[in-house]
Parts: sequence; structure tokens; C-alpha cells
Amino acid sequence: MKKAVLTIRAEDGTEGHAFGSVDQLRPQLLDGFIRQVVEEQDAFARERLWQDLAHWQRGSGGQLSDRTLAIVDVALWDLAAKLLGIPAYKMAGSYRDKLPAYGSIMCGDEIKGGLATPEDYGRFAETLIGRGYRAIKLHTWMPPVSWAPDIAMDLRACAAVREAVGPEVPLMLDAYHWYSREQAFELGKGLEKLNFTWIEEVMDEQSMSSYAWLAAELSIPVIGPESMGGKYQHRAEWIRSGSCDILRTGVEDVGGISPALKTMHLAESFGMNCEVHGHGLENLLISAVSKNCRWYERGLLHPMHDYDRVPDYLNALPDPLDADGFVHLSQAPGIGYDINFDYIDANPVE
Repeated sequence: MKKAVLTIRAEDGTEGHAFGSVDQLRPQLLDGFIRQVVEEQDAFARERLWQDLAHWQRGSGGQLSDRTLAIVDVALWDLAAKLLGIPAYKMAGSYRDKLPAYGSIMCGDEIKGGLATPEDYGRFAETLIGRGYRAIKLHTWMPPVSWAPDIAMDLRACAAVREAVGPEVPLMLDAYHWYSREQAFELGKGLEKLNFTWIEEVMDEQSMSSYAWLAAELSIPVIGPESMGGKYQHRAEWIRSGSCDILRTGVEDVGGISPALKTMHLAESFGMNCEVHGHGLENLLISAVSKNCRWYERGLLHPMHDYDRVPDYLNALPDPLDADGFVHLSQAPGIGYDINFDYIDANPVE
């Protein structure tokens, strides 16, 4: 996927940046909506600018997605923190300056040496624990894998990982998201026997009542929603209906840092944990600013993919993992990305 970078510049020349896909920052979105809301405005008026964009979504014919909102909001947070000369997580009200990371394993495949078998998952889990990760989340097989999905294979992979890492390491499962209630129940009961920490997106999240049923039937915590839209308002409905035991948020999922913070504190007011979906410094920021988040999701990881290779468009890895399994918050002003503008300037997208 080709990346794009959004730059918002203040009058004094200070710049805020955020990354997204080329499709999320198409010229018609920049000119038709984003410029009209952001230009000539107060750089610190993030809430008003976010609300103005969000209220315009209905009239955009679906063009102005939550992910585009998120890119604009991240750039505004980066800009404001740089204008103040402080890290953005401190501007948001930091609770901690480092988080333990769980290794988030990619979906299964049919590649020799990849994640084709339960044994592959077990071997890779041992590697991740040796690398320093303090917990692991599996994504199991789904189409286009020819034989997927398969509950028996899911449970075999989970059992192989549990055997590989021992009884104390927290494990999570993000499974095929189209299982039926009966299948989700069977999978959840199997995970209970393996002492898993949570089960995630095992059914279509558009059926909130199915998740309320599942959360009532299982003792393993159900986390969600991940992929459903509706920003923080829809997540409030999940809490009210008892559809989850742990709330889910993420900067791209809910439309930015600003609404993700609301989601985090919404869960806190109900005594619930709220785990952040996705990697990147903006999601690390959200994970660090409230007491009710336990982990940073680092990945996606695969035996044949070097996650620790610095991307060409950056000068440094944004979320290095230390020997104790922690990722530290950047102390640089802004969100903290060290961007290689020379590479970006030399590699324009047509």
C-alpha cells in the first residue's frame, strides 16, 4: 500500500504530520473538505475542527471516512505539541511513559516456513518470548486460506502456543470474524481451558446482541468492538448492552486521537479496561494516557517479516522494543515520528 503524509503548517512554520494511505488523502478530500475546515484556524482548536469534519461526513457521500478524520486529528495533535515544545502524550495527560508490548501475530497462511500449521505458531511464539515480548495475540486462519476457517485448527494453534510459552504468559485470540454463535461459544470454551486473556472479533460485530449473548455465556473476557464504526458513541452502546468485558478503541478505528481518548475514559467511568487496537505512535500515545490500558499492540508479526527494519520513510524505528519487553514513549516534541523527508521528496506518488 502506498503511503501519504499530511502536513499542516502553522503561521510560524511549525509543521504537524500524519501518515495514511493515498486513498485516504485524495486531492478531492484535501480540497473539498480538509482545507475548508482547517485553513486559517486556531491550531489548538482540535475539538472544534474534529467536530466540524465529523459533522460533514454525512454530506460527503461516504468520501470522508473515519480514517481520514484520524489522519487530520493526528496531524493537529502533532502540530499543537510541537508548538508547545512537549511530547504529545504529555499534552494528553500521561499516566506512564512506557508500556509492555504484546506480540500481535499475523493471520495464518499456507506458506512453508510461515504460519501454515499449529506447530508454526508454537515455534514463532517461542521466538517472540525470546525477543522480549511479555504477551502474545494470535490471528488465526481465514479466507483466502483454502480450508479456513476451522475451529479445531484455531484451538490447536492456541494449544501449541500455550505449550510453547508456558502457563503464565498472557495469550489472546483474534479469530475469524464470521463465526456463528455456536461456533464462537465452542471456541471460547476451548480458550477458557487454555487460560487465554481475551477473545476478540469472533463474530460479525454488526450483531451487538450476539456479543452480549457471548459475553454472558463465557468466563473468558470478550473484547470489542474493533472494526465497527460509530466512533465513541457506538462503543457506549456496547458497554450499555453488556456486549464486551473489555472495550476496544484505536486511533484509526474511531476517527482520531481526540475520540480515542473519549473512548478510553468512557470505559474508565464504568470500571472497564480499554485496550488499543493497532500499532504506531498515535496508538502508543492513547495506550499511555490512562490507567485502564494494559498493553501496546506491536505488530503485525510474521516469521518471514522483519518488523524491526526501519521503514524507508523514517529515520528511526518508532516503537523499538527494549530487552524487558517495553516500548517507551518518545520524548521529542509532537507525536514522535522521525521522518525521512529526503526519501519522501525523492519518491512521489503519481
